[in-house]
Amino acid sequence: MQIKLKCAIYTRVSTDNQAEVEFNSCEAQEAKIRSFVNSQEDMEIYKSYVDAGFTGANMNRPGLTDMLNDIRENKINLVIAYKIDRLTRSPRDFYQLIELFEKYGVNFISVTERFDTSTPSGRLLRNIMLTFAQFERELTSERTKDKLYERAQKGLWNGGLVPFGYKKENKKLIINEAEARIVKSIYESYLECRSISKIYDDLKNKGITYRTGIPFSKSSIQNMLRYVVYTGKVKHGDKVFKGIQEPIISEEMFNAVQEIHKKKKLKAKLYKDYPLAGLLKCRECDSFMTPCHTNKYKDGKRTRYYYYRCTKTFKRDWESCGTRQVSADRLEDYVFQNLERISQDKQYIDSLIFKLNSPQAGNRIGFPSTSSGQAHDGLNATNKSELSSGCAGLELPGEPPKVSPEIFGQTLTLFVKGLRSSSTGSLRRKGLEKSLWAKKFIQGISY
Repeated sequence: MQIKLKCAIYTRVSTDNQAEVEFNSCEAQEAKIRSFVNSQEDMEIYKSYVDAGFTGANMNRPGLTDMLNDIRENKINLVIAYKIDRLTRSPRDFYQLIELFEKYGVNFISVTERFDTSTPSGRLLRNIMLTFAQFERELTSERTKDKLYERAQKGLWNGGLVPFGYKKENKKLIINEAEARIVKSIYESYLECRSISKIYDDLKNKGITYRTGIPFSKSSIQNMLRYVVYTGKVKHGDKVFKGIQEPIISEEMFNAVQEIHKKKKLKAKLYKDYPLAGLLKCRECDSFMTPCHTNKYKDGKRTRYYYYRCTKTFKRDWESCGTRQVSADRLEDYVFQNLERISQDKQYIDSLIFKLNSPQAGNRIGFPSTSSGQAHDGLNATNKSELSSGCAGLELPGEPPKVSPEIFGQTLTLFVKGLRSSSTGSLRRKGLEKSLWAKKFIQGISY
């Protein structure tokens, strides 16, 4: 009995418009591929993988990801696409895919561009066709950019989120009178009080919300106060052109607001580097925690206090999150001192790695190991793993393969040693150097 090749059908279209057509090109591609497979005696269809509305410029596609996972599990012998550019338009990505196919003994066929990839001439033809596919994509991208620039020069809006204060009719911006009154009041209030927080409180107390019904955030108010479209202009890249839409505010009022922004820029130096900046997330509301500081005066002397503050309290108000803020010095000492303590506690590390590698650990998955058995440059684990009891849990990147306590211990020791001594020979890493070292090993901290 002849053993049949298990074939994977892969289809793709780039735009959502194509994907919404009743008999779209994905279906047309699959129909032609199925006809080809049915005409072959040694082939049978294993599964069809579809990416409707995904670009071929990268490999971030759910259908392609599923297919590659099945290839790694040796479920597929042959991948069939309608054209080579349906699989990818990038030569670099295509070479990586071909290497993966060859590693797992998988062949590739394009039904409309028949060539034998086992021969030098077939591989040459494949590479030439892929190069032209990339050229076509880059040419289309360049033409699109030129078209958008021409539209901006004519004063036409290039699409995207419709600015608050306008509505879209026939691809043009038309003033929405109700929203425009709110925009004007925001500009007038800012010229009087010069405080975004006060404007936010006034809008909240009056029950004025965004068009979706949600309250304005401080960041959205700040963006509105910098949006040149309200003066009847359009912006494309770094260039501003006169638009065809009616202005909501005068150019003089807009410029006066921009002058206030310039004068309010803080000139005082913080004298503080935040090594956990960009790593810290508030567990309560899942917002990042932003470095900030406050000044307190006593007997004419200023004392500055440093914090990591929940970003939600900046965007909304102080009551929007119960966590609010944490002392920067206390949290940094807590994290680094506990990591140093754990690096010296072999019994704790053994217990931790056992829990991470155990199926009963829930969503905690083990740390990946290297083939050489040496320590990684970074602490790695998927999802969230708490390296010490208390309020701080380290969230570290990685993959399912397990790791030994020895490798993890070596990596943690390397991290702690790096904190104690810097590349310049100083006793401890400080400032930006300490921040970069922490980011090299830690992906995230949940507070």
